[in-house]
Amino acid sequence: MTVGTNIKGTYYTIKSAEATLEQLAIKTNDDESKNAFLEAQQILREVKTDLKKQVQFLAREEPQYK
Repeated sequence: MTVGTNIKGTYYTIKSAEATLEQLAIKTNDDESKNAFLEAQQILREVKTDLKKQVQFLAREEPQYK
């Protein structure tokens, strides 16, 4: 596997985890749990944004990692 493939795989894994946290936040009735899920979701959103930038950089600057 190339670096680009690994980063893309990580991006999609985090995207899935972010969606799961959102669903958990919607389904829970406990405010403390809801806040924890939403906070974790926000952290993953930031990581996902950074990874997306890295994927775009690799595709543009390092074509061998496409």
